[in-house]
Amino acid sequence: MTEFQFLLNGNVPGRPTILLAHGAGAGMDTPFMDTISEGLATRGLRVARFEFSYMAARRTGGAKRPPPKVSLLEEEYRAAIDALPCDGPLIIGGKSMGGRVASHIADDLHAQGCIAGLLCLGYPFHPVGKPEKLRVDHLEALQTPTLICQGSRDPFGTRAEVSGYRLSPQISLTWLEDGDHDLKPRIRVTGKSHDQQLKDAAENIANWLGN
Repeated sequence: MTEFQFLLNGNVPGRPTILLAHGAGAGMDTPFMDTISEGLATRGLRVARFEFSYMAARRTGGAKRPPPKVSLLEEEYRAAIDALPCDGPLIIGGKSMGGRVASHIADDLHAQGCIAGLLCLGYPFHPVGKPEKLRVDHLEALQTPTLICQGSRDPFGTRAEVSGYRLSPQISLTWLEDGDHDLKPRIRVTGKSHDQQLKDAAENIANWLGN
């Protein structure tokens, strides 16, 4: 059985909790994850982060392996939800792959009354350079209230590309101008730093949740 070590920000009883999983290639404590979690905590939200077992194994000298099948990650995500103490509304999601995995289990959990919503930070709509290999079929009929924060030049799904997809009306999109897959803008284009962009993302998320 997987044992989860959660990183908590804004750990105050009764707050809405956002459970975040990491992306495919980096863990739960990257500067991106730290900054977005801190930003959400300052806006009255409780953020919990966890790692899938393949990533956690790297911290104890395990081999640097790629992620397992999505179906196995879905099982781990469900186990993380069960292991997380939570006394307020729960929103699940994550960065890139983490958000994708959460999106596959969201409707089942929402129908059971286990979660209130889904948050995806840079959704990987398709692999880089392969726009024909879409990962959106399940998003067309999604019933869970969802927010996707996407950089407008994200190589996993630009604003122009995503505008042509059929997505559920339950999905809200907030575009971070000139952002890449980490939502990072080019300062020479926008005059905005990465930290400021992530603060803007945190504010949009809090507003979406009514915080």
